[in-house]
Amino acid sequence: MRTRPLGRPWRRFLALLGTAGLALAGAVALPGTAQAANILTNPGLESGALSPWSCTGNLGSVVSSPTHSGSKALAGAVSSSDIAKCGQTVPVQPNTTYALTGWVRGSYVYLGVDGGASTWTSSPSAYSRLSVSFTTGASQTSATIYVHGWYAQGTYYADDISLDGPGGGGGSDTQAPTAPGGLTSTGKTSSSVSLSWNAATDNVGVTGYDVYSGSAKVLTVAGTSATVSGLSASTGYTFTVKARDAAGNTSAASNSVSVTTNAGGGGGTGFKQAAPYLFEGWGDPPSVSTVMSSTGIKWFTMAFMLDGGGCNPMWDSNRPLTGGVDQSVINQVRSAGGDIVPSFGGWQGSKLGANCSSASALAGALQKVIDAYSLKAIDMDIENTDEFENEAVQARILTALKTVKANNPGLKTIVTFGTSTTGPTYYGNRLIEQAKSLGADIDVFTIMPFDFGGGSDMYGNTVNATEGLKNKLKSTFGWDDATAYAHIGISGMNGLSDQQENTTPAIWTQIRDWANSHHIARLAYWAVNRDRPCPGGGVVSNCSGISQSTWQFTSITAGFTG
Repeated sequence: MRTRPLGRPWRRFLALLGTAGLALAGAVALPGTAQAANILTNPGLESGALSPWSCTGNLGSVVSSPTHSGSKALAGAVSSSDIAKCGQTVPVQPNTTYALTGWVRGSYVYLGVDGGASTWTSSPSAYSRLSVSFTTGASQTSATIYVHGWYAQGTYYADDISLDGPGGGGGSDTQAPTAPGGLTSTGKTSSSVSLSWNAATDNVGVTGYDVYSGSAKVLTVAGTSATVSGLSASTGYTFTVKARDAAGNTSAASNSVSVTTNAGGGGGTGFKQAAPYLFEGWGDPPSVSTVMSSTGIKWFTMAFMLDGGGCNPMWDSNRPLTGGVDQSVINQVRSAGGDIVPSFGGWQGSKLGANCSSASALAGALQKVIDAYSLKAIDMDIENTDEFENEAVQARILTALKTVKANNPGLKTIVTFGTSTTGPTYYGNRLIEQAKSLGADIDVFTIMPFDFGGGSDMYGNTVNATEGLKNKLKSTFGWDDATAYAHIGISGMNGLSDQQENTTPAIWTQIRDWANSHHIARLAYWAVNRDRPCPGGGVVSNCSGISQSTWQFTSITAGFTG
């Protein structure tokens, strides 16, 4: 049995605003009746970009999960000083009533119009519909629609926002554009279809095109081409396009085109992640802004999410899920254009996998963290006898991952575990076999090729261990080499390990280059806290024990592209 107190260490606010105070900022929701087509542009963020929405503090982003419909939604990463207000200005007609609706999810999310009515709700675990109506002033020709969260209440998200009423332009335009012609498919993958069409004409001017899959509007664009993403492999879809003018008049549908997406290619995920571990409870945590600007790294694996008691997730079992130093760091990472994946478990501490009473209870705990941070991926670091060497707990973890993946389309799931120099151990093999038998659909199996007493050849041992994992994935799932590599991650340890194995910057560069050439999914190491020089310093928490440049291992890791 491995003993790795340094390899995976462990140590042992949120004041909600009063509902009365929050109610002062809201208004009673009024039912609205649609007057015309939705006059907002990019209402469901299906373009994959924010424009024309703009968000305060650069805290808005487009996410693929969770969504209300389609494949994209808006996420606002509120902070203690910024409500992440995202707005769009549109032309309107004077003395006209408009109906504003939208689907939102999060703690205290607002929908409204600048200078006018607004409404709000608290719905942290599911999308909820908000609606409010307003009437423009006697000379008003534009309105700014907004959505925002509330201070320090966690990330919110919004989707399918609609402003129904006549567009600007004086109200005299009642002529619809001509139908777009020549709709055709210009390309496809296993998850997307690219389309193009001929421009429509209008007596005033066409302002946009709505793309439909069957009867559902999935995309709004300004030009005459679009790519619809988030589709299922080997599935038939039928698309049409309608043109829209500034007054909200909508054309008849274009010709239809039917397309079947490509096969999934054997299960490759397309997921690539360079994400070294960062721990806020240990080892003189560095400034993430400094590390990111110095190295170009974008992702971090945040350690460790543990059980705070009663199957309740907390950072290190004692720091709050939201509102503490960990959330502050995550906000900084996202503000700098990066993101995080939380790591659940580790070598020590009170772990959710071992302490939650059932797979459904564990899935509920994982969902709390997913909701709190609108996560794109989660990592289950399965170690020690309580999780890794307990087959029932292995099954509980895998079943919980299967559940949250089904409930959060687009979420990537990672399992991380120890290895021998030749590949998975008995319990590693058992984990992979259980993942197959349970249909857990794990995206990345990450091994930790260190502290295995494997001698001095850290490059050779890492490659051999990874090849052993590849062969196990092939035999278990029936994959080819490329698909197996695409489901593999490597998580090393920079400098000296607990067993005095030495991974130097040169060796880590070799490992990174091998990982790129074999197109694996993920590269990580333990830990950014140790990515500082201290030759002769031994195995400690805040430096590597060897001669190196500050943040050198992180810079090398940032070069992983898969």
